[in-house]
Amino acid sequence: MKTNFHRFSAVAVGAAALLVLQACGTSTVSKGISNEGKATEVVFPDMDKDAWLKEGTFPNLANLRTVAPGVTKDQLYDLIGRPHFREGMAGPREWDYIFHFRKPGGGVTTCQYKAIFDKDYKAQTFHWLPAGCGDVLAVAQPAPAAAPVPPPVRKVTLGADGLFRFDGGGAADLMPEGRRKVEALAKDIKGNVRSLSAIRVTGHTDRLGSDSYNDALSQQRANTVRDLLVQQGIDGRLVRTQGMGKRQPVAECPGAHKTPELVSCLQPNRRVDIEVSGEQ
Repeated sequence: MKTNFHRFSAVAVGAAALLVLQACGTSTVSKGISNEGKATEVVFPDMDKDAWLKEGTFPNLANLRTVAPGVTKDQLYDLIGRPHFREGMAGPREWDYIFHFRKPGGGVTTCQYKAIFDKDYKAQTFHWLPAGCGDVLAVAQPAPAAAPVPPPVRKVTLGADGLFRFDGGGAADLMPEGRRKVEALAKDIKGNVRSLSAIRVTGHTDRLGSDSYNDALSQQRANTVRDLLVQQGIDGRLVRTQGMGKRQPVAECPGAHKTPELVSCLQPNRRVDIEVSGEQ
């Protein structure tokens, strides 16, 4: 009788221990967890019934992003803490968490997170409830840099007939009134343009005369205006010149022979354009 009593006591103790282990497990667990750490049916435990840490935690997102297949339980514990559910004592194959995330516009989103382990207890698959919660792991991409806004350009057109003597383009051909106009422009630029970035001086002619003659004359006039701007204190490194000859007329006039009427009609084409780039 004494032997039978001891045998009965051992059975009773074993049964009680089994009940304790069962009580430590979750009420719902994933189905069909394979040796590779995959489940045929992912089941999330009830937060109200099974969580021992019902309030959950706000995880470190940087740590959460480093969680990847192959992490051990110790590594997972270091990164995101111990699981928040009673996962059981006999080698649980899944860990469950309750995570909170702050919304950009205010408020908090609550999610469940699950890691499922393979036969060697290395986490291999990870799941979210709701599934969209996993979007928090996406690294926000910086907004594309705005294209630099080019500085505003102010264009000033000076009539070449008011700047130079007829058929002249050098400094000696500058008329007094023409010189005063360029000097006034230089003063205006220095006084009203901040962060000056560039000045382009373009010479133009009318269609009378050969291409080569007009190209040379328009370039000479542009160079003379540039030199005068530099003499007035404009940084020469910012000034570029070009001669367009008769390629960009602004007035079209009939007639093939040089007459006073045609010369007068073509006057707008004989000009020097000055484009100033910078903050006005």
